[in-house]
Amino acid sequence: MVDFVRPRRWPAYAMALLLLGYAVGKAAFALQARLGFPGGPPVPASEAAGYFLDPALAQWLASASGVLGACVALATVTSLGRLLPRTLMLVVLGGMTLAVLGGGGIMVLDGFVGIGVGWQWYHGVLGLVAIAVTVEMSRSYLVATRPARRLGAGAAPTA
Repeated sequence: MVDFVRPRRWPAYAMALLLLGYAVGKAAFALQARLGFPGGPPVPASEAAGYFLDPALAQWLASASGVLGACVALATVTSLGRLLPRTLMLVVLGGMTLAVLGGGGIMVLDGFVGIGVGWQWYHGVLGLVAIAVTVEMSRSYLVATRPARRLGAGAAPTA
């Protein structure tokens, strides 16, 4: 039987690895000035002028967000990370979970249903894994950092 009350470290380590892989992939797209989806074409300079951000710059920023996300994941299980205020970490984890739900959800939809982005079925599986690991990492952080329960009046502590 699985103990859902005990915090686990492996989801944070797995999420850090997934996010570092994401960062490396985005850096590779940035070096090629490509858009960030499978088979994304190189963006000619004439077309890039119509974008809010240069595609290469956008990919570098996405790569940095992957590294930052990996640091956040590791902060959920390290003693240095536990020094951060719980409320701040919960807000950051909430935003991170929403971002992974969005990106992973698109991978799942396109991988299994096909919405035209270009993801394959195995990308859909990776999206499901990323979503599950993120949710478990957040749940584990909540369990590990929950405030101690106070004994009620007249309650005797049990050994």
